[in-house]
Amino acid sequence: MQAKIITLPGDGIGPEVVTEAVRVLEQVAARFGHTWTFEEAQIGGCAIDVTGTSLPDETIRVCETADAVLLGAVGGLKWSDPTAAVRPEQGLLQLRQHFDLFANLRPVKAYPALAQHAPLRADLLQNVDILFVRELTSGIYFGERAEQGDGDRAWDTMAYTTGQVERIARVAFEAAQRRRGKLASVDKANVLAVMRLWRRTVNEVSADYPDVALEHVLVDACAMHLLRNPGRFDVVLAGNLFGDILSDEASVLAGSLGMLPSASVSTSRFGLYEPIHGSAPDIAGQNIANPTGTILSAAMLLRHSLGLDAEADAVEDAVDNVLAAGARTADLVGPDDTPIGTTAFTDRVLEHLSVPIGQVD
Repeated sequence: MQAKIITLPGDGIGPEVVTEAVRVLEQVAARFGHTWTFEEAQIGGCAIDVTGTSLPDETIRVCETADAVLLGAVGGLKWSDPTAAVRPEQGLLQLRQHFDLFANLRPVKAYPALAQHAPLRADLLQNVDILFVRELTSGIYFGERAEQGDGDRAWDTMAYTTGQVERIARVAFEAAQRRRGKLASVDKANVLAVMRLWRRTVNEVSADYPDVALEHVLVDACAMHLLRNPGRFDVVLAGNLFGDILSDEASVLAGSLGMLPSASVSTSRFGLYEPIHGSAPDIAGQNIANPTGTILSAAMLLRHSLGLDAEADAVEDAVDNVLAAGARTADLVGPDDTPIGTTAFTDRVLEHLSVPIGQVD
């Protein structure tokens, strides 16, 4: 198979972790007989410095020629003024909107080997395997607002249409059908009118998926359940704001933000893949960042945009095996662990991926 992948390394540790994920994709191509071509473009703070905008027209153009996009991270202290007219995160929002990447998929898996690094007791982490399905191009992040306020008053508007809720709900129900058949839809329908529309629409869509058990969970209750009994969840459906917050909360169940990938997809195969962590400028350039989230994002790219399930499984299995064997980056070290660097961790993953197909356990 041939595919074109655009890399957007971005800021901070972004270039480092994207480099490692590209190495993994190249190994996958060699092992399974594929051909990838890579092209790099700019986004975020580095793009602001060069072009004055966080999403240059050239970046959009090259992304339009791609099968998928792999992103590192955007932002940093240099561009952290929230009142600035141009900010790194604007480029990411514009990219999602331009390609109508309305569905954000964030898997959260608790690794037994990393249980000691999570803030919850190990017994609470048993069987934790959650897929967050977050609506990504509507809601409060895209609603009407007074950007600088009106005197001493400012506002941001959370708005959804039934069509916007219906299409993200179908993504979540179909994911639940492929998993354990359970869907928790998160809202605040006891207070917000927009959330009553959300709940009503999800109920209507559920009629087409009788094999999926649906429950509605208020957002504050969901936040509590994620800490008290996270194993109860299979697929969690949420709007843009609530999905952002809850999936970040759940990330600690994996032991580190550096562990978790994400995919932003539309109705086509094209998608944007990125780790959920930020640019971490304090550790940039030191070869200590955890590349796992970006490597697993590359696995999601293989599965969702290229339709290569076996190849995605191989990458995920390699990461599982490396962690089980004791490899730890600096964010995952305990008192008895010795950390290895970003490149060394990826080297371990590549060793597992170099095994011929017929010899894979």
